[in-house]
Amino acid sequence: MLVPVTAWAQVSIEATPLRVELKTGPGGTYTQTVTLSNHDTNAVRIHASLNDWYLSKDGTPQFKEPDTSMPYSAATWIRVNPADSIAQPGATQVARFTVTVPAGMAPGGYRAAIMFEFSPPGAAGVVSKGVMFRSRLATLVYVTVGSSTPAIELVDVEARQRNGQPPTSVVVATLKNTGHVHVRTKGQMLVYDKAGTMVRKILVPDVPVLPESEREVMIALADEGQASLPPGEYKVELRIDVGLPELLVGETTVTIGK
Repeated sequence: MLVPVTAWAQVSIEATPLRVELKTGPGGTYTQTVTLSNHDTNAVRIHASLNDWYLSKDGTPQFKEPDTSMPYSAATWIRVNPADSIAQPGATQVARFTVTVPAGMAPGGYRAAIMFEFSPPGAAGVVSKGVMFRSRLATLVYVTVGSSTPAIELVDVEARQRNGQPPTSVVVATLKNTGHVHVRTKGQMLVYDKAGTMVRKILVPDVPVLPESEREVMIALADEGQASLPPGEYKVELRIDVGLPELLVGETTVTIGK
């Protein structure tokens, strides 16, 4: 991910990886690094901190200060070193983080975010007209503790209009996760015309569905650069794989007008 810091200079920072998924048991320890590359001619101060996070129903990440009362919080389990560093022009910095799972932790899928905030060297941010500017990105950390069986169902499938797009431009699948571990989606969306001929096969996006939550998964009827379907009535069949023995299957009807 490249982040432009336009308040004080055109600076781009790339972080690798942006997602870490690990499995361990209660009392387990795991260490990994995040590489931050400064693709610019300006030095950048990097400050690392920890946040908790969750997803809104439409999949938008929501970050908050560490809160041990938040279900599935893992922010207090992580230590990052160094917390502050300077990335020289064209150089890389490495941040090492260690996850230590408390002993006796119940099986489930926990999570945290390592937040990297960028500013000019020697400054906590940039003030312009009384507003403090900062830029940041996050590496999301998923910690699966022990063994927990997924419990997820497909509760709704409907055609919907996406902002700025033609009517019925996307199909939205609503997934409900009643289990204690997150799952990721994959699979296919098959589109059939009125004669029953399959006219399009579209991959289901790879997205997380967090424990004890509902998530809308949006699947476009046309990929970028792909022609829209001709006017008519279509049957849409979803086959979603979340790691269960059987696929989650649902269908709906889409009518595309002239």
